[in-house]
Amino acid sequence: MSKILVAMSGGVDSSVTAALLKNEGHEITGITLKLWGGEQDKGCCSVSDVDDARRVAQQLDIDHFVFNYGDQFDKHVVQPYVDSHVAGMTPNPCIECNRHIKFDALVERSHRLGFDALATGHHVRLSGVNEGARLRRGADIGKDQSYVLYMLRSKDLAYLRFPVGDLSKEAVRKYATELGLRTADKPDSQDVCFITADNGREKFLAERVELHPGSLVDADGKVVGSVEAIELVTVGQRKGLDLGGNSGRSYAVAVDMPSRKVRVGDASELKSDTVVLKDFSWADAPFSGKVLAQTSAHGKPAPGWLDASGTLTWDSKRQRVAAGQAVVFYHDDLVIGGAIAKQGALSNE
Repeated sequence: MSKILVAMSGGVDSSVTAALLKNEGHEITGITLKLWGGEQDKGCCSVSDVDDARRVAQQLDIDHFVFNYGDQFDKHVVQPYVDSHVAGMTPNPCIECNRHIKFDALVERSHRLGFDALATGHHVRLSGVNEGARLRRGADIGKDQSYVLYMLRSKDLAYLRFPVGDLSKEAVRKYATELGLRTADKPDSQDVCFITADNGREKFLAERVELHPGSLVDADGKVVGSVEAIELVTVGQRKGLDLGGNSGRSYAVAVDMPSRKVRVGDASELKSDTVVLKDFSWADAPFSGKVLAQTSAHGKPAPGWLDASGTLTWDSKRQRVAAGQAVVFYHDDLVIGGAIAKQGALSNE
């Protein structure tokens, strides 16, 4: 029997995680994180989520506590989110929350409190044991969350448990229903927790930084339109681009903050052969060679060649990756690492 801390977000996956581990005979303690102190109507770790987690813990007859990581969340997730937009990048706050809070600060605290392992409700699986542990895609490919956990290294994984990774989402909900857990039918949370539906990203950023208008230019540098707030533009965007009645299907192709210009183009110009990367994180040793690469949480992986300079070359052209987004590398369903897309010039191909 092990003493296991379970991160309970208030959703069905973490609820079932706690139930499965208790059923195996482990000593379970539930913990919910209080992260965002501002206005909130969705996302994980809201007041209602804390209440759901607490009540599930009561149903399972396990201890439950709330840890306040608000300061760390502001420092490592919210402020970098704002700074990234100011720099013309498209951040992924959920990845940074996993990196700095759930699998850094919480793991460290779990060790300090004397727990043998930390478990979460992520849909991922593990291969190997101890220092040889590796992260794999979850059994339910449609719910796989390995993309947002690519930063976990073998030594981290040795301490972690992901009990629902071998189950389909349907099986998780069925098990929760059989146990009568209050979260059995609760919808999945997929939104940024600190951006509300009423206010949106624009108002959130406008309250913290000055937003600036920008020019839309074509491949020749000719001004063809404008945008109200260049800090809100992301590669691939179509809405919000004032092209002065241009009927062409135009997309944001590249963002240049110093000049406050956005290059626009048609669907063919939105594609590129390469992605230049930075800030690599490896499961084990650095790798170069043939990989499958995924560029969004639920995107389809595609083959490419990763060279030692940090450039990924696709086997065939794909949509450009916005600066600040993660690119995660796989061998079959095994995560070998990931990196962040670098800022490119307007003329970058």
